[in-house]
Amino acid sequence: MKKTLLSLALLTGLSLPAMAADYVIDTKGAHASINFKVKHLGYSWLTGRFNTFSGGFSYDDNNVAASKINVSIDTTSVDSNHAERDKHLRSDDFLDVSKFSTASFTSTSVKDLGNGKLKVVGDLTLQGIKKTIEIDAEKIGEGKDPWGGYRAGFSGTTSIQMKDFGYKMNFGEIQFDLHIEGIKK
Repeated sequence: MKKTLLSLALLTGLSLPAMAADYVIDTKGAHASINFKVKHLGYSWLTGRFNTFSGGFSYDDNNVAASKINVSIDTTSVDSNHAERDKHLRSDDFLDVSKFSTASFTSTSVKDLGNGKLKVVGDLTLQGIKKTIEIDAEKIGEGKDPWGGYRAGFSGTTSIQMKDFGYKMNFGEIQFDLHIEGIKK
């Protein structure tokens, strides 16, 4: 059927409507990252990342509103470049990984703001608490890669309040920088 439609489009000079493509987030090639920063005692920034996560997204430039994003984060993989601090971050003062070893994000809507800018709304589940968050996102680009595949990349920022997710120790706001590159399935 696809070959027939392609042949018809080529013969008549018509273009085919683009269809949503499904992508898997490229964590194997380390082309994606979930980074965070939080003020440390109000004096400086503590930065870190989650080393292990997985997920995918569906995206179509012609129907951005139909886009879908799902990400699962292994909270035990938190990495602030300091082993003792990471041990504390994994404790029940913060991530409580013995009870909640996974966090997740599932989009509920994606709005095209023009010029590659997007507003992604979805549910973040962290420590068993689900809250709606907004991500200010930007499409970085898409195209063929040198290995015969096709990729699309996005970046985004969001923040959460620690008190909203039941942290025993509350240093206020956690800011996230997200960089996602997907490989078309």
